[in-house]
Amino acid sequence: MLKKSLLVMAIVGSAMPAVSFAEDAASPLSFNIGAVSEYRYRGISQSRLKPALQGGIDYASPMGFYVGAWASTIKWIKDAGGGANAEVDIYGGYKTEVAKDLTLDVGLLRYQYPSHDLGVSPNTTEIYGAVTYGPATLKYSHAVTNLFGFDDSKGSGYVDLSATFDVGGGVSLTPHIGYQKVKNYSTATYTDYSLTAAKEFFGVSFSAAVIGTDTKDVPGSYAYVSPDGKNLGKTMLVVGAKKTF
Repeated sequence: MLKKSLLVMAIVGSAMPAVSFAEDAASPLSFNIGAVSEYRYRGISQSRLKPALQGGIDYASPMGFYVGAWASTIKWIKDAGGGANAEVDIYGGYKTEVAKDLTLDVGLLRYQYPSHDLGVSPNTTEIYGAVTYGPATLKYSHAVTNLFGFDDSKGSGYVDLSATFDVGGGVSLTPHIGYQKVKNYSTATYTDYSLTAAKEFFGVSFSAAVIGTDTKDVPGSYAYVSPDGKNLGKTMLVVGAKKTF
């Protein structure tokens, strides 16, 4: 049975939200570094509502294949009694335009928490598929292992819908809604939503996002809660900066 302390975890990043496949870069190889006022993934704070440092590397082949790795500082593993200070994501896939303005993206993503020391491993593998038409993307991610430390949760799924609009002046606006199903854990199942504005200044992309969830209350607490009793899925403004080179 999953210990209650594991409910502090985020249903992880970002890591795909922070991943860049560098499709438009002159070189197929790119790097990114950044910082956020709080690391949220699928609406849940991974960093106990505190700032986080992040970075990654991506290779995108002209044939459509890509691989990459991305990492962020985190706090939820230690809050759950473990030892990991970081999340490391390794992913690969294939992305192609199948018709005018219609793109297909399929791949595999492995979330690793080095030296986590938890009884139930939080390390998670998902396969995913996404369809993009114009500005909108519909994506589904399916866990082929247990999901982030939830025992007997293999087969959990996450579906999200987002779109990116150029609203002028170099500003992009991205609305998003997602639904995380945690198999065999109805209390941990929830919907998340966000609205992100981003603009580049001097080669650095700055963003501001309002992020929230409808995570459930549990008697005297929350489904996703920090050690000091804060709701890790509450609506917050998250700001960030990222440099890609």
